[in-house]
Formats: sequence, C-alpha cells, structure tokens
Amino acid sequence: MTKKINIKGDIVDDQTSMFYEFFGMQSVSPSKVAEILNDDDDSDEPDNDTVTLDVASNGGDVFAASEIYSMLRDYKGAIHVNVQGLAASAASVIAMAGDKVSIAPTAQIMIHKASSNLQGNSDDLEHEAGILSGIDDSIAAAYEAKTGLGHGELLNLMANETWLGAKDAVDKGFADEIMFADENKPQVVNSVSSVPPKSAINKFLNLIYKADLKPNKPEPSQPKDSLRDQKLAILMQK
Repeated sequence: MTKKINIKGDIVDDQTSMFYEFFGMQSVSPSKVAEILNDDDDSDEPDNDTVTLDVASNGGDVFAASEIYSMLRDYKGAIHVNVQGLAASAASVIAMAGDKVSIAPTAQIMIHKASSNLQGNSDDLEHEAGILSGIDDSIAAAYEAKTGLGHGELLNLMANETWLGAKDAVDKGFADEIMFADENKPQVVNSVSSVPPKSAINKFLNLIYKADLKPNKPEPSQPKDSLRDQKLAILMQK
C-alpha cells in the first residue's frame, strides 16, 4: 500500500492551518502529514508503507517544514518525492527527505536564506541576524545530507537565491532523476520484436539528460566502449 501526501499550498503550523481551512485555502501542516504517516489501518505491525510526496509549493514556515522533514526522515518506510511544479524555500527542505526525488522536466527547486519581518532597534536586529544565521545552517544541513555538497557552497547558493531547473537539480544532487516516462504504466505491445520496457527508456533518457549526450554521438571525453557498455546495461535493465 502506498500513502500519498500532497505538499501543496503554503506550509504552515497547525494553528495557522485552522485559519486556512476556515477560508478554504490550501495548506499543509505537520499534523496533516502526521495523520497520514500514522494511519496504519489499526494494524499491530510497524507502519512501513511507501509514501509518495507530490510537491508543488512556494514554501512557508521554516519550523513547520523542519517538523515535517523530521517526521519523514524518521518514517520506517520508503519516501518517494515527486517535484511536480515549484519546490521553493521551505518546500525544498521537505523534498530533501525523499529516499528518491524525481523532478518533472518543467519543474524547479528554489533555495534561499531565511528571512523575517522583525522591527526593532540595532540590538534586536543584531540578535535576529544571529537567529537567522543559525536557521540557514539548519536548512543547509538538510540540503547537505541529500546532495553531498559542501556546507559553504550550499550557503552561497542560498545567499544568491538559486533556481534549479530539472537538469541542474539532478546534477547538483537535489533530485535523483527527471521524470520522463511512467515506467509503472502497463505496456501493450503488438510486435514480432522485443520492445524495451518503460523502465529502460526512463533510465536511457536520464542518462542522456545527465551527461548531455546526443543519441549515437558520444562525447569526445567519453570512450566509445564506455558509452556502449552504459547503453547495454540500460537495455539489460542493470
């Protein structure tokens, strides 16, 4: 059984979620996510069903996102994330909880440093700057755990408000693959020859996209034998 969680609309705390629900506004909160994760159908067995996370959100409350991220990371089952649209700010942090992160060719991931709307004197602002710096470190730690990029490099990307298209997201480790084909869709064939399965096509397209390879035209830096071996491995589904 697969559990599905939509990370869509603003990411808010549980109290603010009540406000959104009253006005019929879309949001996601820690309690909503926890309710789905903990729904074990009254079974005595540990809940380890696969969870599919569909993400299309501009972000929101960083602490609510941290709580959701922590719950997902602590979950015993597999977490599959599909970035369908924009995974920005706090939503990008939640997406990093995925064991496998897939991103649509037209989707984007946006990361930046935390901000607040505090007003006050110089002491207040200096204190707030320290708090924000600590929050930035925490956000960067989530990105670091997923991507393997250095902490300093990630903070620099955040400071520059970096927008990552599908290819950049995969190249930098924020996503594992680009969604090209539904390899779970039944494939109906009327042919005397063997047609490659969707899973092989998906791997083939991702290999080309990752390496910027053109069909039948290997990069100069890559030996032909190496490229041939990769293609054979894909066709053999290895």
